[in-house]
Amino acid sequence: WRLRGVVMAKPALMTKADHQRVSDAVRDAESATAGEIVTIITDQSDRYLDVALWWSIGVAVVALAALAAFPYFYTGLVARMSGGWITEWTLAEALELALAVAVIKFVAMRLILSWMPLRIALTPGIVKAERVRRRAIRYFKVGAERRTSGRTGVLIYLSMAEHRAEIVADEAIHSKVEPEIWGEAMAKLVGGVREGRLADGMVAAVSDVGAVLAQHFPRAADDVNELPDRLIEL
Repeated sequence: WRLRGVVMAKPALMTKADHQRVSDAVRDAESATAGEIVTIITDQSDRYLDVALWWSIGVAVVALAALAAFPYFYTGLVARMSGGWITEWTLAEALELALAVAVIKFVAMRLILSWMPLRIALTPGIVKAERVRRRAIRYFKVGAERRTSGRTGVLIYLSMAEHRAEIVADEAIHSKVEPEIWGEAMAKLVGGVREGRLADGMVAAVSDVGAVLAQHFPRAADDVNELPDRLIEL
């Protein structure tokens, strides 16, 4: 965010106390397992510019179809706006009208979709799910994958605008834990967010993930903390 050339920090999604609660939950969960838990929360996972583009194109095409279906409505409207000076249309003028209608509708829709909440609301759920999953995997590859000696890293990723969460596990965990096992942790995380208890949801999810990891990957006596426990807010 910028104001008169001054860089302003993006508003935090969670307070310092919330961050500490999540970090403490990660530390407690890892005390019984060799697994490493990384937590990331972000306001949104994609800008969905392509979705805005396709909606704008679609509206322009629908406008052209309406012009073809009801030509006299548009020509009459132009005639009234011109004070009755335009009554007969050449082919070139008709094409110019069609181009003008398409451009106006396209630009208007694109401007409307500059409001991000509407853009996300008009994005199909399957697209949002895919983008959130893709971003979670990208962050996991950068921040957790293969960064533990036993390949036991887990990422808990929450994307607020899309109302979606992902749990991504490293190779050793993925080979022993079915994806469905994370269902309860995901339900608690999403449920907490829906009820306005973001920190509570994240803490509950961390606790459940830690319990699963402790069952399959108990902590060894010489185990060391290989990944940061703090909540990462992007």
